[in-house]
Amino acid sequence: MIEHTKKHVEDKFTTLGGYEHNAEVIYGDTDSVMVQFGVASVEEAMNLGREAADFISGTFIKPIKLEFEKVYYPYLLISKKRYAGLFWTNPDKFDKMDTKGIETVRRDNCLLVKNLVNECLHKILIDRDVPGAVQYVKNTISDLLMNRMDLSLLVITKGLTKTGDDYEVKTAHVELAERMRKRDAATAPNVGDRVPYVIIKAAKGAKAYEKSEDPIYVLENNIPIDPQYYLENQISKPLLRIFDPILKNASKELLHGSHTRSISISTPSNSGIMKFAKKQLSCIGCKALLGKTDQTLCSHCKGREAELYCKSVSNVSELETLFGRLWTQCQECQGSLHQDVLCTSRDCPIFYRRKKAQKDMAEAKQQLDRWTF
Repeated sequence: MIEHTKKHVEDKFTTLGGYEHNAEVIYGDTDSVMVQFGVASVEEAMNLGREAADFISGTFIKPIKLEFEKVYYPYLLISKKRYAGLFWTNPDKFDKMDTKGIETVRRDNCLLVKNLVNECLHKILIDRDVPGAVQYVKNTISDLLMNRMDLSLLVITKGLTKTGDDYEVKTAHVELAERMRKRDAATAPNVGDRVPYVIIKAAKGAKAYEKSEDPIYVLENNIPIDPQYYLENQISKPLLRIFDPILKNASKELLHGSHTRSISISTPSNSGIMKFAKKQLSCIGCKALLGKTDQTLCSHCKGREAELYCKSVSNVSELETLFGRLWTQCQECQGSLHQDVLCTSRDCPIFYRRKKAQKDMAEAKQQLDRWTF
């Protein structure tokens, strides 16, 4: 039926038949056909679409009928069952940005991928700003490599459908569930639960299932994330699928260059050599190590007490405000502003942002308590 439609449309809608351009069927799938008429406006495309639908319906055996449904403009066709475009049913204004088979709707990627792909498509399709989309990708990759990315955006979740012994191959979420069970069986995920995890920095050549870790455990112990894993295994393929039809050398433009040359990795607080390290206070102003007699500032920063104290107070105030907003958001979600937050949903990005804000606020208050006047 698709081949029948393709033949009749491309035979009828031609310049020889009196039309402005030769029509081309660019995609067909199950019960739909997409035709490129080559006209300059959405309204003309709609009129030709309705005409084509009526014409093809007349060639079918009744009651089979082909109906005109929508116009995509602009339209980004990536591969079979993977496309994105602005959805028009009215020639005056598009209805929405429609996507199919792209990472904006898939659950097996971290939230960073969904947000990044969504923003890129918005800039390309709605704003028509391809250079802006490229720059946004570069800034995001730079933030990821420089450890400026919110942990909630890097959490991947997978369903635990059976116990570890029943899986034929080792997978990241299953191995993590087993490790969590050894740490604390009471809080470990059970069969039927979704297991959230992040990929952490590990020895060179380590498998992904060896690098998976509980996001809360990572937050509490300052364990460094593996940004290269996210760049190569989460971000790169979705981005290249979008930009390959647009840029001449998308891989070189997006994944290599000055924005990928600087990398920052946090220092874990309870593993490796840090198990043997002795903590020593550092200057609040310049971070230089302090002597035994100093508790707040080094000799070079003394005289800036008022400025640095105000910064410490401001930092605590900002973190308290952020934590308060996230706490209130969680209270609204559970339906009461007068009760403590009981939610422990590991699928929710707000949960991790709230935990991170709580930890940062506690550390900022500890620093503020070091001031003595």
